[in-house]
Amino acid sequence: MPIDLKQVPVLVIGAGIMGSGIAQVAAQAGHPVFLFDARDGAANQAKAKLITLLAGLVAKGRLSDDAVEATLARITPVASLQQAASAKLVVEAIVEQLAAKRGLFQQLEALLSDDAVLASNTSSISITAMANGLQRPGRLVGMHFFNPVPLMKLVEVVTGLQTLPEVADAIGTLAKAWGKVPVTARSTPGFIVNRIARPYYAEALALLQQQAIRPEQLDACLRTAGFRMGPCELIDLIGHDTNFAVTESVYEANFYDKRYAPSLVQRELIDGGLLGRKSGQGFYRYPEGAPPLQAKPPATPSPSTRLLVHGQGAIADQLASAAAGLTGQPPQRHLDSAWVGLDDDIGRLVLTDGRSADAWSAASGQIDVAVFDRLASTATGAGPRVLAYALSARASSAWADQAPAWLGLLGVTPLEMQDSPGLVVGRTQAMLVNEAADAVAQGVCTPDAADAAMKLGVNYPQGPFEWLADWGAQGVIGMLDALDAYHRGERYRVSPWLRRRAALDRAARPA
Repeated sequence: MPIDLKQVPVLVIGAGIMGSGIAQVAAQAGHPVFLFDARDGAANQAKAKLITLLAGLVAKGRLSDDAVEATLARITPVASLQQAASAKLVVEAIVEQLAAKRGLFQQLEALLSDDAVLASNTSSISITAMANGLQRPGRLVGMHFFNPVPLMKLVEVVTGLQTLPEVADAIGTLAKAWGKVPVTARSTPGFIVNRIARPYYAEALALLQQQAIRPEQLDACLRTAGFRMGPCELIDLIGHDTNFAVTESVYEANFYDKRYAPSLVQRELIDGGLLGRKSGQGFYRYPEGAPPLQAKPPATPSPSTRLLVHGQGAIADQLASAAAGLTGQPPQRHLDSAWVGLDDDIGRLVLTDGRSADAWSAASGQIDVAVFDRLASTATGAGPRVLAYALSARASSAWADQAPAWLGLLGVTPLEMQDSPGLVVGRTQAMLVNEAADAVAQGVCTPDAADAAMKLGVNYPQGPFEWLADWGAQGVIGMLDALDAYHRGERYRVSPWLRRRAALDRAARPA
């Protein structure tokens, strides 16, 4: 039988940033809300802060006085759980510790009616483990909000092994009524967002450990690709200790799978107390933040008597258009080439497929090679529009000038980095797609849920399966296989789901 949670009394436990935000959203949706915190006075203090916050929204014209008055009237701070015994829905937002949460829910079962729904705002703890020992484990479900709760649309509805389908459905329906977008996830380490997002941090930290690029350059590359914040500035905002703890949790929960291994770079920052914004220094010093990006504007390419543009797609077309604008006539096109880029009198410029410039040089027998990163075809993030590239080790000084000059015609500022497979954007996107593919293969979520979660939960410019549709499964696999061949380990193994997708794509092509 369907469960109706419309307008039921809600008990929010934990009056911190998340708990007070959940209480605000529930009250604005018309629910009577009990707000409890184990620390004396914390619930009252949270409501006082909320009064100030909502008054500010009234002053900006975003809320009416009547709406604020009604919202505040629905929130009742309570000094004991017994005062909230009439609640039909509990959302806990206490410390991220399994024993504490499990003990709380066991206490609540003895207090509340049998039809009450118990929800946890945990970001990573197993709902199945939390339900262990409950009399009614089917009534427990994850309801994971994102900070700031009133503004962020995503809610992960997380089901444990014993969660009743009607309970999960009721929470999903309720989330919609609260103006949120629910996505259903099976209770596995990291759920959807915290699992799929790991490579965004991990690939950045790996590049820094290799000293392939500086933090401010790395951030600029990924902002150009459409991410709202680069990984280094984002980790500084989250806090290195917090980010590292989540990584350790996912690593341990996955039986120390090397794909999720923590970073020595981050460990050293934590050991030094350099936790990011909250300590005044992480990758950057604060309040200054990232230093100005040092990138030299490109020159105009030297004239070439031999100019061939290879491959198909938006980047190949842009290169052909740029060459035509430079020479006054369309360049020769090799549309059937398996790679994208160009050849001129001096060297070869190649869109990364995961191989390094040196690997391309060895394979082609050409000394002068440059590889460049994947480039977003739509709007970019904040800051300068930059594009990473790398030169082969024996590249001539003439090619070192010519390669970035060609890239400058794409409307970017070229940024040279160490010759590292997959560069920045290419390897990051490939790993995000691969992680999402494994999540779908393991029944954690659907492709649509993964896309919605990453766009709404962490503001990605596209979802991983949208990148996959643009790129093609074989292109992602080629990138990962090249990374795996170079690094030799478990980290870049390809998801079987992706290999099956590539096989289906091949089978669907006309003969």
